[in-house]
Amino acid sequence: MPSKLRSSLLPRIFLISLLLLLVYSIILLRRPITSDLISPPPCDLFSGRWVFNPESPKPMYDETCPFHRNAWNCLRNKRENMGAINSWRWVPDGCGLNRIDPTRFLGLMRNRNIGFVGDSLNENFLVSFLCILRVADPSAVKWKKRKAWRGAYFPKFNVTVAYHRAVLLAKYQSQPRPSAEANENRVKGIYRVDVDVPADEWINVTSFYDVLIFNSGHWWGYDKFPEETPLVFYRKGKPMNPPLDILQGFEVVLQHMVSYIQREVPAKTLKFWRLQSPRHFYGGDWNQNGSCLLDKPLDENQLDLWFDPRNNGVNKEARRINRIIKKQLQSTEMKLLDLTHLSEFRADAHPAVWLGKQDAVAIWGQDCMHWCLPGVPDTWVDILAQLILSNSKTE
Repeated sequence: MPSKLRSSLLPRIFLISLLLLLVYSIILLRRPITSDLISPPPCDLFSGRWVFNPESPKPMYDETCPFHRNAWNCLRNKRENMGAINSWRWVPDGCGLNRIDPTRFLGLMRNRNIGFVGDSLNENFLVSFLCILRVADPSAVKWKKRKAWRGAYFPKFNVTVAYHRAVLLAKYQSQPRPSAEANENRVKGIYRVDVDVPADEWINVTSFYDVLIFNSGHWWGYDKFPEETPLVFYRKGKPMNPPLDILQGFEVVLQHMVSYIQREVPAKTLKFWRLQSPRHFYGGDWNQNGSCLLDKPLDENQLDLWFDPRNNGVNKEARRINRIIKKQLQSTEMKLLDLTHLSEFRADAHPAVWLGKQDAVAIWGQDCMHWCLPGVPDTWVDILAQLILSNSKTE
């Protein structure tokens, strides 16, 4: 009898076990994936708001930094409201932005080099970076090798940080015309731009750097190259036909320069493209008595009025240029350093009339394009440092 009972129960136990196993499998399949298996969404450091805090830590450097450029040294030039300018802190939406720790940063970057390539807004960026990093190594010295326009070497960490001036990125040169011909058609000469040839200042130095930050855009306007001295675009050594207007030329140059970077710059190099730094001219452009004597940042609801190209204001270039850049960089490994939006608010933070030279405003107008130092570019440095370290194998 017991043996018969066992023999009748065994098939039932087996079936029940199979059913339990099936139910358990279904539960496992339907259970949501736990958060520790999902990569957290990347933190967007570029969206947020400026918060005023008079108790904010003071800037890491002052007017005595040896890497300053005179016109941007707003402390030495006695620019008004520098305390207020540096009491605003950028607070990203939904995540934190740490202030750079220069010692830790240079320690993690030991034996590596960082290069900036582009126009004077990248130089503005670089000067802030150099002055901040010098806190960790006061023995830093000026460095202008390898065709660098400006830079510094930090011997304590064996790190070089430098800027290569290449305002169009592509090679360009002035070609004046004989005076008789110039008088006839008002064209005094041209600037030849070889859209497929990188400028000499950076073509052979990219392998030296472990991190590169590119930009171009501020020179792509008719204020820099008017009808009397226009840009004429060449490809493969011959004039492009039909001729391109200035923004069409920018798009073609960008296409070739990005292709060159993708092809020739080592894959291990961390590559950023900094989007446009906005200008804040009010009442006219830089050569039309434009001014930026404001004492606080713009409100969010003012930004489109100032910068939307549809309003055809004098500051429309940043968003217009950014559209072209984003289109060309879509399928590349280059990382966008989108500092435009956060900088659009800061109409209060330019050198304006405090330029350090007696007749500078009379000759050049107010500077509502570059930034006071210390100032907004210090926040750019915080963001760049965080992105470099988060993308670095040392982390």
